[in-house]
Amino acid sequence: MKNECLNCGSKLQGRIDKKFCDSYCRNSFNNQKIRENERVIHQVNSILRKNRTILKKFNPEGKTTIRTEFLRKSGFDFNYITNLYTTKNNNQYRFCYDYGYFEIDDVKILIVNWQPYMKTNHTS
Repeated sequence: MKNECLNCGSKLQGRIDKKFCDSYCRNSFNNQKIRENERVIHQVNSILRKNRTILKKFNPEGKTTIRTEFLRKSGFDFNYITNLYTTKNNNQYRFCYDYGYFEIDDVKILIVNWQPYMKTNHTS
């Protein structure tokens, strides 16, 4: 059995169950594992932030109607939301943090800001 550092590959000395040559290699190895595991989370958060920025750009006053095509051309990704709000009339608003939208029809979208009276139904 080779006793090599899991991070840098150098020969290990000392205890038989030793995995790293020093604390720098141990930390570096563990930090790399964390980065790999959280890469997907970081990518999704980037998409959500971009969606929020786009909604904010098109909705400076708190409520506005826009053509769906403008959101798509701006790079808005309709597959990513943070939560849902369903009205008493069963209209469903999709939110990216504090900015939401409602698809009026195939061509128009209503963009709104989150309001304190809106209780959110989190998506799974």
